[in-house]
Amino acid sequence: MNHDSQWIWQDENYPYFQYEMGNLEPILLEIKYYQGLLNGIYLGLNQDNKLQSKLDVLFYEAMETSAIEGEILSRDSVRSSLLKKLDVRSEDKDSSNVHTDGLVDLLLDVSRNNHKPLTLNRLFGWHNSLFPTGFSGLHKINVASFRGMEPMQIVSGAIGREKVHYIAPAHEQLNGEMEKFINYVNDNKNLSIIKAGIAHSWFVIIHPLDDGNGRIARAITDMLLTRESKLNYMLYSLSNAIMADKKSYYKILEQTTKGDIDISIWLNWFLNTILSAQKTARDNINHVLEKTRFWDRHKSTVLNARQIKVLERLLNTGKGKFTGGINTRKYASLAKTSKPTASRELRDLVEKGCLQQRTGTAGRNVSYDLSLPLP
Repeated sequence: MNHDSQWIWQDENYPYFQYEMGNLEPILLEIKYYQGLLNGIYLGLNQDNKLQSKLDVLFYEAMETSAIEGEILSRDSVRSSLLKKLDVRSEDKDSSNVHTDGLVDLLLDVSRNNHKPLTLNRLFGWHNSLFPTGFSGLHKINVASFRGMEPMQIVSGAIGREKVHYIAPAHEQLNGEMEKFINYVNDNKNLSIIKAGIAHSWFVIIHPLDDGNGRIARAITDMLLTRESKLNYMLYSLSNAIMADKKSYYKILEQTTKGDIDISIWLNWFLNTILSAQKTARDNINHVLEKTRFWDRHKSTVLNARQIKVLERLLNTGKGKFTGGINTRKYASLAKTSKPTASRELRDLVEKGCLQQRTGTAGRNVSYDLSLPLP
């Protein structure tokens, strides 16, 4: 092994990555347990709840894979694009745009067509969907093609005091690098969760595109994870879990790109992040079921449009998660009504068993939370 190499791709044994499997096996066993648990829960859902769970996972994946790169998308635009692409009828105004449509197209292709081989044309199609105008922000970039001849460096800091975090393989190496990478991805004989982690890191190491390398790396990872699970939908959002620990994500990827070919530290972090994503997905599905049980319980309860709107907001936020609970002032603001009407309608919701008074609040400070049926 060449210990003098500065970057991992300069090691004489690259790209034959090494890792300590013994340390990863306990995490893999837990991941497989949660994978089976999630799939079992999902299969037991009714069609409406299955659709809602799919929408939630795709929504989080779209929002967070962009947020990781500092791009904050409109929630309404992402949701509109999802509803349109999944052919779900909605009374809401269509707020989709070419950027969110393209991102959703990518995510749906990754999950629905995970069994199809990765090709350069397919990868470049994903890239084009991320940058349909040919610009990244204000900058013109190479779209649906490899990056240009100039060195690809990841730097930070002010001009004159830049810190170089990474230098990727030269442009002349990209054809050979990507041929090896694509062959690896398409070899299903060694399909595994570990493979998805290796592919993620490897694509970042190659860094073949002007921009969007992180988003494409995460898309390839999702493709391999859904392929390994033998499903055509994502059970959880990996990007959502990555975003929750974004600083560590970049730090460990940076560590992995330096020196020798041992990527144990990255794979350990990657697997633990999958586990975190699975546990969040379980909680999200339980939240969907909680909402269903609530409305089943109140299917005969007479409520006006304002009350339904406020209850939906509370249900979407989750019991105990609406900061400070709902009170007269907040109800009036959400429902766009007067405080006397808000006070009267809140009391009505309590009497009908939809809300309950929060403990520790009384008098003018009284606030309420959802009254949810037991599982």
